[in-house]
Amino acid sequence: MKEEQVELDKIKEFIIRGLQEDVKDGDHTSLACIPSENNDRAKLLVKEDCVIAGIELAKHIFHHVDPNSKVEVLIEDGTAVKYGDIVFTVSCNSQALLKAERLVLNSMQRMSGIATLSRQFKNEVADLPVTILDTRKTTPLIRFLEKWAVRIGGSSNYRDGLYDWIMIKDNHVDACGNIPKAIQKVRDYFATNDMKLGMTVEVRNLDELKQTMEHGKGVVTRIMLDNFELDLMRKAVELVGDAYEVEASGGITMETVRNVALTGVDFISSGAITHSSESKDMSLKIIK
Repeated sequence: MKEEQVELDKIKEFIIRGLQEDVKDGDHTSLACIPSENNDRAKLLVKEDCVIAGIELAKHIFHHVDPNSKVEVLIEDGTAVKYGDIVFTVSCNSQALLKAERLVLNSMQRMSGIATLSRQFKNEVADLPVTILDTRKTTPLIRFLEKWAVRIGGSSNYRDGLYDWIMIKDNHVDACGNIPKAIQKVRDYFATNDMKLGMTVEVRNLDELKQTMEHGKGVVTRIMLDNFELDLMRKAVELVGDAYEVEASGGITMETVRNVALTGVDFISSGAITHSSESKDMSLKIIK
């Protein structure tokens, strides 16, 4: 199945489940108050400065509830918007419009919060040769939306899940015994299963770094420096040189990300982009 189809299937499933949660056997307020044949036009109004995200999702939601709906996009996803901006207008069956309103707003508010933080992180290091990554610290079942928002904001996605990238973390090392043994186990696993994935090893000190460099040739893609002080991080980057990609992780914030980038690491991963973003305020108002 093509990747685009997979994403469309995820979107459709999300819309169905989101509407089921909110509507169940009917939006009884709208069913009681509004004639079924009525149509209305509404605007998406920004009420807080942010990077807008989720417009494409909103289009899918409106089309799901009313295949004849028409969305006129005035401002594209990924654009910095300000209070009072109108992002799009939608013409739609009135009952369908009100049924979809909260799913559209909740999704766009969440996605716009993430996109805004993603843009802020990227802007802090825009002049430096480093890539900002998200993590798996996402909301269960809507990871694909949150990672979509990260991309809209300008940062990049790490692995989508446990299935598409090997990451040996501290718990894996402690459960397995040590880093050399864990790396060898992955080599054997790849050989047995005729598999090859990108691979990161998280290290906690320079000793673990040296072990990874010695035993990781040909299988380790990237070394993650976990909660290293800046001076130690610079030393680690120098030790690794061009042998492996180097990533910094652990408590990265907007206040620290630039200094971390200046150590020379190739990647900086931050769970804060998704777990600490704040939803942005917006509303959907019928135009009369």
